[in-house]
Amino acid sequence: MAPNLGAAHAVKAAPTPWAPRGGARALSVAPMMDWTDRHFRRFLRELTRETWLYSEMITTAAIRHGDRDRLLGFDPLERPLALQLGGDDPDELAACAVIAEARGYDEVNLNVGCPSDRVQRGRFGACLMRTPAVVAEGVAAMRAATTLPVTVKHRLGVDEQDDDEHLAAFVDALVAAGVDGVIVHARKAWLSGLSPKQNRTVPPLEPERVLRLKEERPWLRVELNGGVVDLASAAAWGARLDGVMIGRAAYENPWLLAEADEQIFGVPGPQRTREGALRGYLPYVEAQREAGVPLKSMTRHLLGLFVGRPGAKAFRRVISEQAHAPGAGPEVLERALAAVPADVCAEVAGRGSCPPREEPAHVSA
Repeated sequence: MAPNLGAAHAVKAAPTPWAPRGGARALSVAPMMDWTDRHFRRFLRELTRETWLYSEMITTAAIRHGDRDRLLGFDPLERPLALQLGGDDPDELAACAVIAEARGYDEVNLNVGCPSDRVQRGRFGACLMRTPAVVAEGVAAMRAATTLPVTVKHRLGVDEQDDDEHLAAFVDALVAAGVDGVIVHARKAWLSGLSPKQNRTVPPLEPERVLRLKEERPWLRVELNGGVVDLASAAAWGARLDGVMIGRAAYENPWLLAEADEQIFGVPGPQRTREGALRGYLPYVEAQREAGVPLKSMTRHLLGLFVGRPGAKAFRRVISEQAHAPGAGPEVLERALAAVPADVCAEVAGRGSCPPREEPAHVSA
């Protein structure tokens, strides 16, 4: 049964999918706190122009009362770009959706997947799966306020409420509210007893449940998140769903996206070598430095660029030791590139690359 949302936010009928299967939303990079900021997103655009990108989760309170230019600003090259919101108040969500549209975002997404204690104290994130009517009211309010697509990223369930019946009831409430699509992290979340890190690994992945969700609702846009670590698996899942979202793998090894435009979208990518990608990023770095942005804010996202290749440790060492220095600028990246063998810098994406030699470096925020 559809939730009673009241007269203020009318419930809409089942939506028409706003993109064909695959198409513009075949692949996306997950929103990740402290990682998918504007600098990382801008760097990714030197690797892929077609993959859909997301902001970090930003709370409605921060947007309503904080520095919007700092929180919401982005380079136009980052589009297509979605704004992910954290919140549960329909009026606040609607107001932020209006702001997102005015700022040029391409989608507004509601976070119903984060299990952290801080997020739970704010009464948003994964704990909202216990109250589908609240989420539905927020979706309906955003749909009424903006022409942007409104999507929800959520888990399979929380705590003991993780069976298909609960999942179906949750999604159907969103459908009744007019949601344009769902991105399902194919794990449940434990709201107590597990850390956010453990919630990414301890609950088992169950992607077959996401497939069932799509099969039972063929008209609803359903995307898969969780456990996808390369383009081959993304393409395999994407053949059965409407889109696939890659998370930490795209941060720890961003070069895996260098073939995304060609393999997933069927168009040439912007760069064919790691050196080309880094040099394409340098004008942005220079402009940001002139605006007063510390070099370390941008270089912290680059440490995985050469992961698994000769010279990767030397590349990381130069950046880690020199990017924090007062006044450091693009010359640090030039020195980091010089520490990598020339033949590695010139390797063309997808042609002749050797198997990885190292485990992905842990890159702290």
